[in-house]
Amino acid sequence: MILQRWKRRPDGSNWGDFGPDDAVGRLNLLTPERVLAAVQEVRTGISFCLSLPLDLPGGNVANPRRHPPKLVATVQDGVPVYNRSGSQAAGFASTGVVSDDAVLLYTQYSTQWDSFAHIGAAFDADDDGQDEIVYYNGWRAGETVVSPIENPHAEPWARFENPNAHELGVDRLAETCIQGRGVLVDLHALFGRERHFVGYDDLMRAMDAASTVVETGDILLLYTGYDQVILEMAGHPKREVLHGTCAGLDGCDDRLLQWITDSGVAAIASDNRAVELLPGRCVETKGLSAPLHHHCLFKLGIPLGEQWFLRDLANWLRQHGRTRFFLTAPPLRLPGAVGSPVTPVATV
Repeated sequence: MILQRWKRRPDGSNWGDFGPDDAVGRLNLLTPERVLAAVQEVRTGISFCLSLPLDLPGGNVANPRRHPPKLVATVQDGVPVYNRSGSQAAGFASTGVVSDDAVLLYTQYSTQWDSFAHIGAAFDADDDGQDEIVYYNGWRAGETVVSPIENPHAEPWARFENPNAHELGVDRLAETCIQGRGVLVDLHALFGRERHFVGYDDLMRAMDAASTVVETGDILLLYTGYDQVILEMAGHPKREVLHGTCAGLDGCDDRLLQWITDSGVAAIASDNRAVELLPGRCVETKGLSAPLHHHCLFKLGIPLGEQWFLRDLANWLRQHGRTRFFLTAPPLRLPGAVGSPVTPVATV
């Protein structure tokens, strides 16, 4: 028998609704029946890659702790295995040529999913008057989300070794496959490249403009035009542009948060940096710099996808008077990671 990990759950959360050991949240709503219904959105067989090149936006002005991928050749006998004849590389015929590589990859640098281990909170889940660090559904820091061990002899980028999100790792999301009906809301059509906090009224206006309907189990995609801004900077981003361009959700709008709760969406993704605009405007009143992340990842178990490439899909949908499509978007099955690159595919 699995014991519930909490005696008190956050107001407005769904902890326990999918079971005491649940670790995939509203992805539980992607049932076989809903996936079959989503397949019916495929009418032309045309597919769209929804990932940016993973070396974009470039540099680290978007987030100083994240850097572009570093691609290197693997090494055998002190020699890089690139354009190497089979006679030099064990296991290959002498007439063959082999290349082999490796990558240092920051899992949340470019097009990516956040797992539920990305955002936790100090909260009195034991109802004993003492806050403890917990994550979605009461999973605990130190037990589930385990901090790294410092190795002072390692390279600086690898100094803190072996962190592990265990049951809340992004690999648990990968196991669900994340396939279902995607629904795109075109915020760019209303706000262009204006930095605009999108509240409930704005979102409803954007949905009404395209007769957009969101149902339980849908995956909500928000197009803001930010992906095109990233592409135009060609790997040399400017800080004021990255932090001052295009719309995003207003995580401080309580009516918007309630709509997300009531809508039954299984996941939310956007082409902008964080789905919501950061920092949130309610840091002083709510004490949260990323209130939508708190609501979705911590309270409801709704994965968040960031910096997706939505331009071509959005243009096609607009031209054909559609808002729905079949979406496949599993993260890497990387055990214990708190985020993952993703190459989502939308098929119309």
